[in-house]
Amino acid sequence: MAAYGGSADGQDSILEPLCFPEQPADGTSAPSLQSPRSELLVCLFCPESVPLQQKDGLLKHLLLEHKLVIADVKLVADLSKYMLYWKGRFLEQPVTDFCSVIKTNSTGPVEKQEDYFLLCDVLPEDRILRERLQQKRLEEVLEQQQKERDNGSFHRLCMFCSEEFTGNRSSLLNHMAREHSFSIGLPDNIVYCDQFLDTLQNKLDNLQCLYCEKTFRDKTTLKDHMRKKAHRRINASNREYDRFYVINYLELGKSWEEVQSEDDREMVEDEDDDWSDWQAHPVSAVCLFCDHQSETMEQIYTHLKDVHGFDLHKLRTDLNLRFYQQVKLVNFIRRQIHQSRCYGCQEKFPSRDAVLRHIVAEGHVMKLPDVSTWNQPQYYFPTYENDALLCTLSDSDEDDAGRHGEDVPVIAEDMSNLRALKQKSVLNQLLKNRNS
Repeated sequence: MAAYGGSADGQDSILEPLCFPEQPADGTSAPSLQSPRSELLVCLFCPESVPLQQKDGLLKHLLLEHKLVIADVKLVADLSKYMLYWKGRFLEQPVTDFCSVIKTNSTGPVEKQEDYFLLCDVLPEDRILRERLQQKRLEEVLEQQQKERDNGSFHRLCMFCSEEFTGNRSSLLNHMAREHSFSIGLPDNIVYCDQFLDTLQNKLDNLQCLYCEKTFRDKTTLKDHMRKKAHRRINASNREYDRFYVINYLELGKSWEEVQSEDDREMVEDEDDDWSDWQAHPVSAVCLFCDHQSETMEQIYTHLKDVHGFDLHKLRTDLNLRFYQQVKLVNFIRRQIHQSRCYGCQEKFPSRDAVLRHIVAEGHVMKLPDVSTWNQPQYYFPTYENDALLCTLSDSDEDDAGRHGEDVPVIAEDMSNLRALKQKSVLNQLLKNRNS
């Protein structure tokens, strides 16, 4: 579900979890698996409508004006029809008949409490609608795929050797896999093949490696790079390719990369389990106040304490914070700094750098507002979707388990009918048989 926070002017709204950058953005947007871009999206409560490509604006409007959040919007196959359906239903019955209600600032004054509505597939009617839209989209995709299979007028040059292929797309795809060790998958798993090949050809024409997506000065250098680095494959993390694989339309929320990983696991099930070269992925937790990253929880806690004077362990002990309270505290601090607001005194600043300077200058690093300010349900949701710092948090009960282990009472079994138990014992019967 999307994490969110609202204000009167809308400046502090977060419609979905943010994400720490893993690589520089190239400015390109991934093609959508949703409905055609020419359709309009309508507001569920008022006459507001926008083109599909401006859906984020409408989602923001729903949040700020109507206090409604739609869960897992990216998994709705046809968002336009989805919105029209619920607009009609909300005209028939009140929104509370369909949506979960989330009350913010639940422990604060009544005048500061707000009700937000969550529309999600926990509601059977919503789940059925999503599945029906998904089924319709799948039928359209399979029909398109069958047309491409039967198409005998396919004509294209190989991207690597310029050999010409006509008749059926499978001849070209099989040639690239066999002769150039470049496979984008079985022909029967691919849809919108011409657009897929156009996308790949455009990257090569722009001297861009298909795997690492780096740009080179000329074609010769690019070819040598892809051959020597074994980069004659596509980047599995690039969501731009999702719409070209039928598997992405089969099951909600499942990408072709995940299915490929499942297939790989099945292939090695019968092989010997050799874990000698296995290496764990580093944590790469990001500091609360700067861009520093650490690969272990000890390192990130040490950095926070030594560089910024922020002692998370001390706060956990002094405030007796349980695990989920720590989660809410971290998400609260992340959110406030992202919104350029001091989490200690709630003063707003024009930039992130300005609020960080204020926190240091005023000594607000370890200053927290009243618990009711940050111990709120909305802070269960991560501000940054890939925030590895949340994975390093520990429950104080776990740390104290070793010290209190001897005090755990042992509850005896029910011995109320001990004589009957002895008479029916299997060991008793064995002893009788042995003596006889």
